[in-house]
Amino acid sequence: MRILVAEDEKDMNRLISKRLQQEGYSVDSCYDGKEVFDYLECAEYDAVILDIMMPKMDGIQVLEKLRSQGDQIPVLLLTARDSVEDRVTGLDAGADDYLVKPFAFDELLARIRVMLRKPAVIKTTVYTVGDLEVHTDTRRVLRSGREIALSGKEYTLLRYMVQNAGIVLSRDKLEQHIWNYDFTGGSNVIDVYIRYLRKKIDDGFESKLIHTVRGAGYVLQAHSDRGSL
Repeated sequence: MRILVAEDEKDMNRLISKRLQQEGYSVDSCYDGKEVFDYLECAEYDAVILDIMMPKMDGIQVLEKLRSQGDQIPVLLLTARDSVEDRVTGLDAGADDYLVKPFAFDELLARIRVMLRKPAVIKTTVYTVGDLEVHTDTRRVLRSGREIALSGKEYTLLRYMVQNAGIVLSRDKLEQHIWNYDFTGGSNVIDVYIRYLRKKIDDGFESKLIHTVRGAGYVLQAHSDRGSL
């Protein structure tokens, strides 16, 4: 999953980003409020960690603008302000959660996990396609009841595909969702990871779930359409 960290204190930004990366998240960083919109226009994120006190646009202004545009991306506000009034202001502006500095990283990680579990459009922690099960709360993956071990990137890619089962996903869209802007892998990295997933998910099973759609990308579905390989 991909997270945008908007925090103008560069040391704090680096610490948060590094810890999130250690937990398996893809992370991009920015340092002022206006940059948030530049990043959100160029990539698809699962959540934003948003500091309130930032130059150019503060976190509340950014949040209010996001919500006025109908963008419901989960947002966790970070701030040194700890009054009830400040917390109420942030939540009323549309924040999903609010964390006061200084904070324990374990608490930040726990709040992110909770926040990512409760988007309005996602009401389950278990996704199924055919006999494939992906448990997003425990990160367990099973096919016909047999548990499959995946690397962090393999799991993230499969989770995104299963949450969009039946939808053709382009290589660019998959890459944007899985990797951050600092990624320097080859242009065929998605093809490589799709091969990894096919070997673990489809090999040994008569029914194939991961399909290539010529000229378009990949789709996860129980039955292949005519345009698939």
